[in-house]
Amino acid sequence: MKAKPKRIPTRKILSILGEMYPDAHCELNFHNPFELLIATILSAQSTDRQVNKVTEELFKKYPTPEAFLTLTEEELAEEIRGLGLFRNKSKNILQTCRILVEQYEGKVPRDRAALEALPGVGRKTANVVLSNAFDVPALAVDTHVQRVANRLALADSKTPLETEKQLTRRVPKAEWTITHHRLIWHGRRLCTARNPKCAQCDLLPYCWYGKNREEPLTK
Repeated sequence: MKAKPKRIPTRKILSILGEMYPDAHCELNFHNPFELLIATILSAQSTDRQVNKVTEELFKKYPTPEAFLTLTEEELAEEIRGLGLFRNKSKNILQTCRILVEQYEGKVPRDRAALEALPGVGRKTANVVLSNAFDVPALAVDTHVQRVANRLALADSKTPLETEKQLTRRVPKAEWTITHHRLIWHGRRLCTARNPKCAQCDLLPYCWYGKNREEPLTK
């Protein structure tokens, strides 16, 4: 493929994304910061639909960190068995709940460093919680954001951290959270990893990948 251009019509791309996905939002179901934190930990190597199916009953039975701590690792693993890495997630979630209870009075901290210090929480999860639970501007980069941002040439990076840095330089701070959601929705609905639907995409005239892909465009 050709090298990515240095000058990208960022404002136009963001505007079209907004027109395509005016209702974009976090697709994990949650009612408070704690539920979002747990749901995001559970989402690793699992779809939001799978997570929502599990948490619908899980949060009814165990609505607080204290409630989770009544479970053993084996018992929690059984509750989330339908998700990938369920044993490791069980261990991390209970360790995280213990820290929340012992250090934060059962509350989810609003501080990035404190969030990233929790077991099972990396930068992406911290960004998701900060932006969606606390309205702190943040732009989480998952596999969809990584793929779509690079295809649109909004980023030119092989790592999520560098992609985040490049995106936050291009995108106005007030739009970080909604841009995160719109890029995810686009990646799930049109700009899929395999067989992206470029011919159906309103972004095609501005998309570096779509204009340079070698495979024929199909509707």
